Amino acid sequence: MFFGNQLQKFKDIIAKGAASAITDKQFFELEIAKWLRSDTRRWQIEGELYYNYYHDILKRKRTAIGKNGELVEIKNLPNNKQIDNQYAKMVDQKANYLLARPITFESENKDYNKVLTVLFNKQFLRQLKNSGIDALNGGITWLHPYYDENGNFRFKRFQSYEILPFWKDDEHTELDCAVRLYEVEGYEGVRPVIIKKVEIYRTSGVERYVLQGGTLLLDNDNLSSDYATIDGKGYNWDRVPLVAFKYNCKEIPLIKKVKGLQDALNIMLSDFMNIMQEDSRNSILVIKNYDGTDLGEFRQNLATYGAVKVRAVDGVVGSVDALQIEVNAGNYEAILKLLKKAIIENAMGYDAKDDRLGGNANQMNIKSMYSDIDLDANNMEAEYQAAFEQLLWFVNAYLETAGKGSFENERVTVTFNRDMIMNETEIIDNLVKLGVSVSNESLIGQLPFVDDVAKELNRLKEENEAKEDIYPQVFTE
Repeated sequence: MFFGNQLQKFKDIIAKGAASAITDKQFFELEIAKWLRSDTRRWQIEGELYYNYYHDILKRKRTAIGKNGELVEIKNLPNNKQIDNQYAKMVDQKANYLLARPITFESENKDYNKVLTVLFNKQFLRQLKNSGIDALNGGITWLHPYYDENGNFRFKRFQSYEILPFWKDDEHTELDCAVRLYEVEGYEGVRPVIIKKVEIYRTSGVERYVLQGGTLLLDNDNLSSDYATIDGKGYNWDRVPLVAFKYNCKEIPLIKKVKGLQDALNIMLSDFMNIMQEDSRNSILVIKNYDGTDLGEFRQNLATYGAVKVRAVDGVVGSVDALQIEVNAGNYEAILKLLKKAIIENAMGYDAKDDRLGGNANQMNIKSMYSDIDLDANNMEAEYQAAFEQLLWFVNAYLETAGKGSFENERVTVTFNRDMIMNETEIIDNLVKLGVSVSNESLIGQLPFVDDVAKELNRLKEENEAKEDIYPQVFTE
């Protein structure tokens, strides 16, 4: 569900006098109410829940056909609720593949490089990697550039289901304004309550409300409308200070692609465990000449003593037989394997246990295994590259305001270093055959046990100089 340029359409209607009865605040109240019921937000919340192991299987009940043919809950049967969270595995795999390794920012301006290195530090890169998880779960996530209470320039992550965007265009590239709805814990007297806070972000500032019964009430605890206050003076951005980082151009969450398969995997695994636990004390029994008539008492005696009293009637010897269906564990294993494979393919991930990695896998096999995740990462990277252009606008505005330089027209290359397994031996052999030489600094930088490349090079230089001092002494006589 896309929220295109509804705000502009609303303004046009107001200008024509066709809807003079509705106010700006009422418009937002209606849009928020519609958004809270929308499938878009439901899927965004679903993705977050499934990533955190809150799956539909947890609400499952064992039922049977009761009186009048209606389903009734049966509480005395095994009801396993197992979760094999392949979805969360795919989210982590894709986020780490594209965003776990350090991202590099390069500009021809050395001063610009220095300030970008300070701003986009390890803390920001961790924040960006976590934003990738949010974007996969919700289809889109948001970074909010702001000034903290000490006047420092910072970035804050907003979840996809917290933001209702109003776009200027149908391609969703520029914001007109945006609504943020989030919950905080508070008290009414001594009774804890959940308070719904609403913030409306515009270029003129931020408006803060409390949502009660679908009505927006001014938040008296925070009436400030400026995005930043420096030396007692309020400042606002020329753009809405929210940058959208999308998983794909349609803003489709990953959970929408694989939820049915993930649910089927959980159900099959739980059903298999249910069947394995249904022993003689809780399975279907066929009773002949039981010494008693109450079936509840029969079950209790069986569970308590593990024995049953039967008798012979008219020459017919009593007995108790279990009515069982033969369970073929191999069938369950095959179905579970197919479901896991289908989740990987639909999520466009890769199987780390792929047969192509057996032995000394060549580089072509590795590339083949990574082909799907690479294609999906290309789409995500294209969206992130566009988002960085918008993010750098806010960075440049901050740098100019802070007197650190004007970099408005500077070009920046953002490079995403993907985390792919490589057959390094094969790559090196091919480079040697092509006559390519690699510096010691580059080679040493790839060693996992070297933390400081410059320090290691100095040690190597000192060792070589020491050898040169020894050899002349050996051959002097």
